[in-house]
Amino acid sequence: MPARNSRKQYINDAYYHIYNRGVEKRKIFMDQQDYGVFLSYLKQYLTPKNEKELRKQLANSDISSRHKDKILKLLRLNNFCGEITLLAYCLMPNHFHLFVKQKGGGVIDAFMNSLGTRYTMYFNKKYKRVGSLYQGVYKAALVLSEDQFIYLSKYIHKQAVPNQPSSYTEYLGKRNTEWINTKEILSYFSNTNPTLSYQSFVEETEDFGRIQNIILEEDEV
Repeated sequence: MPARNSRKQYINDAYYHIYNRGVEKRKIFMDQQDYGVFLSYLKQYLTPKNEKELRKQLANSDISSRHKDKILKLLRLNNFCGEITLLAYCLMPNHFHLFVKQKGGGVIDAFMNSLGTRYTMYFNKKYKRVGSLYQGVYKAALVLSEDQFIYLSKYIHKQAVPNQPSSYTEYLGKRNTEWINTKEILSYFSNTNPTLSYQSFVEETEDFGRIQNIILEEDEV
C-alpha cells in the first residue's frame, strides 16, 4: 500500500503540506551548516532572479573565471519565484516540513525534485556517502479547508524547538525574510490584542485531530 500522501493531487493555486524524512529515519541535517545550505537553496529558488544584472556582470571582461563560473551557475539554476510561495517551514534532524502554495499544477514536483536532488548531492559529497538520502519520494498533502490552512501552520511551528530552524521567528515579527509569506496566515489574527495573537494561538494546547490526514503519523517521524 502506498504511503499516505505519496499519491499527489496537483491543483492550480492550491496549498500543500510537503514533508519527507531521511532513509531509515536517519538524520538529513547533521549540523548548522546543513540547515544553512538547505535554507540557502530555498532562498535561491524563491527569490527573483535578476538575469539582466547577472548578464551585465558576465559581460564585464574584468571578472575572474571563478566569478564567471558562479554567475553561469546562477543563470542555469532553476527559479520558482512567482510559481511557488512558501508560507511556513520547519527543519528537524531527520525530516522537514514545508507549507507551500503552487500557482500552476505540477510546479511542486519540479521544485521538490530540484531541491531534493541538489541537497542530496551536497550531503553525499560532504559526508562521503552514496545513494538516496530520503525515504522515498516526498509527500504532498493537499489543504482542503480553512481549518486545515490555519492549523497546519500551527502544527509546523509546534515542531520547532530551540535551535531548530523554522519560520516561527518571522511570524513573531523578530525576523523579516522576503521569500516567506506570513501575511495570509497572520491576517486571521490580531497584532494588537495578545490573547488573539498568532503566538497565543500556537502556544495553546492542540491535538491536531482536525488535520490528522495531512500531517505525519507518529510512526513516520
